[in-house]
Amino acid sequence: MTSHVELLSNGLRKLELQQSETNPRSNDQDGDPQSENDPLSANASHFSRSQAREGYGFRPASGISTPLTLSSRAVGGDSPLPDTHGLGWPAKSTVSRLNETTTDRAAREKMMVSAVRTILECIGEDPNREGLLKTPERFAQAMMWMTRGYEERLADVINDAVFAEDHDEMVLVREIDFSSLCEHHLVPFTGKVAIAYIPNQLVLGLSKLARIAETFSRRLQVQERLTKQIAIAVQEAIKPRGVAVVMEATHMCMTMRGVQKPGSITVTSCMLGCFRTQQKTREEFLTLIKR
Repeated sequence: MTSHVELLSNGLRKLELQQSETNPRSNDQDGDPQSENDPLSANASHFSRSQAREGYGFRPASGISTPLTLSSRAVGGDSPLPDTHGLGWPAKSTVSRLNETTTDRAAREKMMVSAVRTILECIGEDPNREGLLKTPERFAQAMMWMTRGYEERLADVINDAVFAEDHDEMVLVREIDFSSLCEHHLVPFTGKVAIAYIPNQLVLGLSKLARIAETFSRRLQVQERLTKQIAIAVQEAIKPRGVAVVMEATHMCMTMRGVQKPGSITVTSCMLGCFRTQQKTREEFLTLIKR
């Protein structure tokens, strides 16, 4: 009579044979030293790595949210920010907009003007009537201003406002007003954000917390990602013991369209470091922002 041990052993052997038949090349690639020197294999691995950094926030196109905190040395040398251009999770065309010339900017705005005229015609309006004659140009200029965060390097925003200070208690700035554009409908969402951190030998100029929030909010956003990006930017800038961000906002995509629920408020938070691991620290922060 076959024992349980023999049955288990036979089952494992069958499983290994099935896996080797369905994946015949996996073992060859693992054991073949030439695969490292093979240009096709190198290109394939490079493609897979670059593909994983596609999209807004260096995330795959599948819609995974902003990545966890990255080591600045791994991607940005001495930069305190999570990308080599100092932008903090640039979108596909962010770098080209950052480096564009005056001629490039004029061409970009001209394309937007043409697109807005098309939209006006599609909704049944006459873009040549007096009230709408300059609307495409006004919209293009306004949109460039409302998304100016794509043109700001966080290194320039933070500048040299990092100071050595032996302070180990919470630093909190609350009631910071912000306005952003929902990336799903291109309508505004506005509200307030509270940012706190516990220093680790370094403190950040207080106005820089508001400036970081402003930079990220002046991009097409969702509130969840915006909250996390602010927290990670502060974490990467001064490496504190912890960072906490709470954001409250009213979304026009909920109040003036769709479900049309005026007065609804969306609250998001991001806790890093000791704010995530220590309940008392988190409770102190949440108590302070309610005062």
